[in-house]
Amino acid sequence: MTQFSILDLAPVCEGSNPTQALKNSLDLAQHAERWGFTRFWVAEHHNIAGIASAATSVLMGYLAGGTSTIRIGAGGIMLPNHAPLMIAEQFGTLATLYPGRIDLGLGRAPGTDQLTMQALRRSLTQEVGDFPRDVVELQHYLKEPEEGQRVVATPGAGTNVPIWILGSSLFGAQLAAMLGLPFAFASHFAPAAMDEAMDIYREKFEPSEQSQEPYVMLGYNVCVADTNEEANLLRTSSLQSFVNLRRGVPGKLPPPIKDFEDSLAPAEKQMLDSMSRCAAVGTPDSVHQQITAFLDETQADELMMVCSIFDHSARLHSFEMTADIANRIHQS
Repeated sequence: MTQFSILDLAPVCEGSNPTQALKNSLDLAQHAERWGFTRFWVAEHHNIAGIASAATSVLMGYLAGGTSTIRIGAGGIMLPNHAPLMIAEQFGTLATLYPGRIDLGLGRAPGTDQLTMQALRRSLTQEVGDFPRDVVELQHYLKEPEEGQRVVATPGAGTNVPIWILGSSLFGAQLAAMLGLPFAFASHFAPAAMDEAMDIYREKFEPSEQSQEPYVMLGYNVCVADTNEEANLLRTSSLQSFVNLRRGVPGKLPPPIKDFEDSLAPAEKQMLDSMSRCAAVGTPDSVHQQITAFLDETQADELMMVCSIFDHSARLHSFEMTADIANRIHQS
């Protein structure tokens, strides 16, 4: 049975601030728990005025403390920005405070621009090519300590926080398969390699202590409203934000505007068209059909739903209807 979860970027809207964005994230997580979503993940991004989840593990503590059953996770932590021991300690602390509810998704991208990456890492001797080694080191810290082990994560050791490999290319699929870990593909913004990545992961998967079988999570954009016209209008906020990011001018989440795509260059339209394969926009019945077709095609084990809407109440309404759609899919 396909699981349905939420990826929240803690969007900071134009005219608002990070304080409100973080309060909105908690409110959404509390609703998501009541609606039956499996997980609520937040992602590490830096130096982007429209995303308030930079201190990901800190935000996770706030979210986990305000909920009681839903799994809270990072989707993900950009591991090249951090020492594996520090992440083991942070997530070991979270798992100690909220046992059985914490997920750790790991990515190898910086989650920011080159200049900010330098500010984050201070020294650039750490390379993204070291990512597989760092993942294994982090796994080591989260397991029971070995006899004579001189560096122990406290808290962390023995918590066995579930690790996921995130990716938008074939590299992540190969690593997840080799290590026997669940794989989350960022198809919501980079769908081009999705099919090949899934095939590689499923074919090359090696069972591990954590996972005996391959498990594929796919990012999926959703925007549900009472009419198709309203859904398409609400969706323009996230489309504007994505285009602005690609143009190198990221900012706060803008309000929706009519006929946004008519203002785009042909290459930008093509970019958004490519994303439409991993998106469902419209009324509940229309979105139900789109999601069902996508699941039939991909056989994904889980969909990580992404929905950035300018008005918080409209965003809640969209996710509530998405939860109803998930229940219909489960019952069919």
